[in-house]
Amino acid sequence: MASFQITGGRKLKGELIPQGAKNEALQILCAVLLTKEPVTIHNIPSIRDVNQLIDLLGDMGVWVTRVGEGSYRFQASDVNLDYLESDTYKRKAAALRGSVMLLGPMLARFKKGRIPRPGGDKIGRRRLDTHFLGFEKLGAQFNYDANDGGYYQVDASNLRGAYMLLDEASVTGTANVLMAAVMAEGTTQIYNAACEPYLQQLSKMLNSMGAKITGVGSNLLTIEGVSELKGTEHTMLPDMIEIGSFIGMAAMTQSEITIKNCQIPQLGIIPDQFKRLGIQMEFRGDDIFIPAQERYQIESFLDGGMMTVADAPWPGFTPDLLSIVLVTAVQAQGTLLIHQKMFESRLFFVDKLIDMGAQIILCDPHRATVVGLNRQMPLKGIRMSSPDIRAGVALLIAAMSATGTSIIDNIEQIDRGYQHIDTRLNAIGAEIIRL
Repeated sequence: MASFQITGGRKLKGELIPQGAKNEALQILCAVLLTKEPVTIHNIPSIRDVNQLIDLLGDMGVWVTRVGEGSYRFQASDVNLDYLESDTYKRKAAALRGSVMLLGPMLARFKKGRIPRPGGDKIGRRRLDTHFLGFEKLGAQFNYDANDGGYYQVDASNLRGAYMLLDEASVTGTANVLMAAVMAEGTTQIYNAACEPYLQQLSKMLNSMGAKITGVGSNLLTIEGVSELKGTEHTMLPDMIEIGSFIGMAAMTQSEITIKNCQIPQLGIIPDQFKRLGIQMEFRGDDIFIPAQERYQIESFLDGGMMTVADAPWPGFTPDLLSIVLVTAVQAQGTLLIHQKMFESRLFFVDKLIDMGAQIILCDPHRATVVGLNRQMPLKGIRMSSPDIRAGVALLIAAMSATGTSIIDNIEQIDRGYQHIDTRLNAIGAEIIRL
């Protein structure tokens, strides 16, 4: 288990280029299984989860060729379905939450699929009902056999288009069902579909491969099934979660940072939510400039009520940035209520912030009230452990703003979502040592 040693109190200055979007990558990479022709993907982040998925695709028989920095060519012309029976497949797929999205493409092209219960973050219950109910609507039959090592076995011999209302606007669930539906016979309508930019990117890629998807960007997707798909070339968006993390980091550490090539129109309300914390920023073309700020003040509602930031399906605020907003509010002037609706364990890292000197009340598993310190008292460095990707970076931001030295253990969680984060931040003035 690796750790970060962080010397706090360093002000950063310089430019950061966001990596490719992690959540998009996991969908896009699974989609290469839908065709036997070459698929070239650019701006792939070199992070733990993505690299594990690329490795898994290679083990399945997909030809993987690196064609440049962050660019790969995939060709799934000779997929080895027998590999799905192996212990190696079970171990690798179970360790990766995104592996569940291999099912949709396998059902579409090979009419069967097999996946162990996937792992990932320990942030609460993350059920797979949306995926399997959607597959069942398309005519697939699945079986979960606990005696078979905990495998989901799916038969999709007769995939047919259908109307379905998803029980939740799940991003991965929508992506999985969408990839199964593109080669189902007839017309499929997916209502209450997630419409995040990740899904829009996946839909555009699939259409460029010959799929017939309309309603892209809305919560009603219509898919006309086709018999086969062809190869394509696709460039991924910059990671909106990393961009938001850098905005919060700049404010907490009183740093002057320019975030390059953000594709700002794709960020939705993310910049506005950070502006509500009092953080100044300028849009310079497609770059975001955050000046060094000694203080920033949380807005109140028009009636004087306490500001609340809550997660919601897109175009609402992404739950992946609530941890960043929470830690950023620690040194603000004012009080903020964080309402994490989707996951019941994602706020449990606040005890570490409290140990550092933050004033936070954990109201219940879903809500926390942050009383900003307004720079009257600095956080102090401590030893802590990263419970999940986003909490890990929130703790890293806290440590960078604190006095003294902090140690963050279990940084494998951070590496799952942030590419070479220590090297990139050290290049603009941070002092982070990987132990």
